Amino acid sequence: MNPQIIELLKLSFFETLLMVGVSGAIAVIIGIPMGVVLVVTRRGALLESLTVNRILGVIVNATRSVPFVILMVAIIPFTRWVAQTSIGTTAAIVPLAVAAIPFMARIAENAMREVDPGLITAARAMGASPFQIICKVILPESLPGLVAATIVTLVSLIGYSAMAGAIGGGGLGDLGIRYGYQRFLPEVMLAVVVVLVLLVQIIQSAGDWLVRRLAHR
Repeated sequence: MNPQIIELLKLSFFETLLMVGVSGAIAVIIGIPMGVVLVVTRRGALLESLTVNRILGVIVNATRSVPFVILMVAIIPFTRWVAQTSIGTTAAIVPLAVAAIPFMARIAENAMREVDPGLITAARAMGASPFQIICKVILPESLPGLVAATIVTLVSLIGYSAMAGAIGGGGLGDLGIRYGYQRFLPEVMLAVVVVLVLLVQIIQSAGDWLVRRLAHR
């Protein structure tokens, strides 16, 4: 393979890592608290508020229902306002984060709903405040599930980042489209696919190992 293509492949790989890493971190920082709110405001929960639960649920479901390619295009003005540009790696992080936050929130909610209600009841009986129950019961007990949710989100973001290349988002997807497809270089497309598959396998394997360790604490 051409040395220039190899250098482009390396650069695109690190651009993909940057996009997935930053947007994944944003999804965890915002998505998990949103998941907590969804859990504690449902009917019969610690801080029951059906109005808040329904409004947040509608926002999460509405965002998740929009295909990522359409979402990228639809929020270009917002992307330009946040990143001061609508193309490139930095710009791609914005729609990636917007797509990942509700995805993470819903999976995190499902993980936290698996916590044994008896533990929460016991904590309330001992006089623990809702905040203490969230921090010392719900989050620690659901940690393996939250880690698994994070891994699922990261793997999904890798796929989304490849699609971001379709509108000049940079990364491996952009390299595959510009060189593999538009310039008819099948070896470049093959290299991009192989790198993406290996990246997913590494992240998934590391995540599975970490979940097993946490589950057997």
